[in-house]
Amino acid sequence: MDFRKVKEMLFTEKFLNESVEVIQSLPVQEIETMATGLGRVRDAGGRLFILGVGGSAGHASHAVNDFRKICGFEAYTPTDNVSELTARVNDEGWDTSFVEWLKVSRISERDAVLVFSVGGGNQVKNISVNLVRALELAKERKSAIFGIVGKDGGYTREVATACAVIPPLFGDHITPHTEGLCAVVWHLLVSHPALKTKATKWESTVAPA
Repeated sequence: MDFRKVKEMLFTEKFLNESVEVIQSLPVQEIETMATGLGRVRDAGGRLFILGVGGSAGHASHAVNDFRKICGFEAYTPTDNVSELTARVNDEGWDTSFVEWLKVSRISERDAVLVFSVGGGNQVKNISVNLVRALELAKERKSAIFGIVGKDGGYTREVATACAVIPPLFGDHITPHTEGLCAVVWHLLVSHPALKTKATKWESTVAPA
């Protein structure tokens, strides 16, 4: 018997079971509030600015595509423009890279910010301070603030209009569960009747029952 394969199979089973448990613990009403809140911003002509760092930056780019294409929502993320982002980091510093981008974008009370983050930003611990600075501006400009975050939600949860915290049920897998299920939640959002305006490609090829 190949014990290495048995061990890998058991880890896979454990991780997937954890994922199911976390999904079943997601804050359903908070996600519904996010969907309707984002829908109101879109319907009033506001824009959506999606912020994420690391793996969450990849999520942000993907989500911008889906919010624009599926939901007809004017959406942007600063990490899609590597030239501007790296110029700001080089010349002005990492902590202000997002907030200065939002200033140039003239973020206003009509717009919304959506944060993807494991910790949600923490000024005291010096973690994702660029998110904190961006949210301070959004709050000052009275923009709607939404988040899909992990752990205790950090600064994002503190100031958010609505925030879905991925429950940190398994301490050794907080990051992978948060980042993996973040994608589940924002795909839920772009599929929600309050936001979705166009059928996705494969579903549009299926004849109605």
